Amino acid sequence: MKFSKDEILFLIATFLFGLGLMLIILNGINLPMKITHTLPQKRWQIQSIDTMKYSRDMARQGLNNPSYTAQVQKQVALIAATGANYIAIDTPYDGEFLPILKLWVNAARQNGLHVWFRGNWSGWEGWFNYSSMTETQHITKTKQFILNNKELFHDGDIFTACPECENGLKLDPGNPQQVASFRQFLISENTMEKQVFATIGKNVSVGYVSMNADVARAVMDRPTTQQLGGVVVIDHYVQTPQELAEGVAEIAQQSGGKVMLGEFGVPIPDIQGVMTDEQQKDWIENALQLLSVDKDLIGVNYWVNEGGSTALWNSNNTPKPAVSVIKSFYQ
Repeated sequence: MKFSKDEILFLIATFLFGLGLMLIILNGINLPMKITHTLPQKRWQIQSIDTMKYSRDMARQGLNNPSYTAQVQKQVALIAATGANYIAIDTPYDGEFLPILKLWVNAARQNGLHVWFRGNWSGWEGWFNYSSMTETQHITKTKQFILNNKELFHDGDIFTACPECENGLKLDPGNPQQVASFRQFLISENTMEKQVFATIGKNVSVGYVSMNADVARAVMDRPTTQQLGGVVVIDHYVQTPQELAEGVAEIAQQSGGKVMLGEFGVPIPDIQGVMTDEQQKDWIENALQLLSVDKDLIGVNYWVNEGGSTALWNSNNTPKPAVSVIKSFYQ
């Protein structure tokens, strides 16, 4: 059978139309499979590891010290490799330590990490023999620090001006007058921080004022929690993983806010006693498993990476078994 030129063109067009329609249908069938292969979200919004023993305690020793610089680079890279999306840097905000703070922050940026600024003014608790300061001085100096160092901050960072702020005031949680005054100080400083970061055009979270759990129970009532951004940050060291999870749930219920663990880690010898590396690993794994089902917990900051009894890495930067647990939850 012979076909005319017009008939042949019609058959070709019909074939191509049918082929295109079939591809569209097949693509539609495969679409749900593509959706299910999106990257998994982080288990918590904030997955952090703290560096206090080096970023704060050794800040003065680190000035103009090439070996310290190399150590910072190595430690930050190891933290990033766990799947953490934040690093807690505790370097004081005084001008003397600004080069050290910049060193840590630059290393964090190079490794793709957000920064949780958890430093303070040395005078607040008398670090490095600095003179004491008042609440008004603290607010004024913090405002100027943010304005003078805009380049330090990136969108998504967290800035805490006064972690465990109760220590500098020697706050008595059982004294209602002291508690009321402390609340007002935190709220005033938080209000200032929000205004200043808006002024410099940086989307930085404030109000993550970490405190001992006993202080949080006294200070963070529902009105105060809301005025501080709806998040309660507790530095919490307890004997068992169950107590840790129960403490988080209790604070969330009482405050009406979300909770972040600003510090947790083992072993603290006075609390959990001495642990082997395997016991440390098991404790952390049990704790993170219990915490992972609490919808009110938005973040965790393990304390500390190196240099303390709770360290995840040895002094030569080799990992302890607990690092694999942190990775399994953070990644």
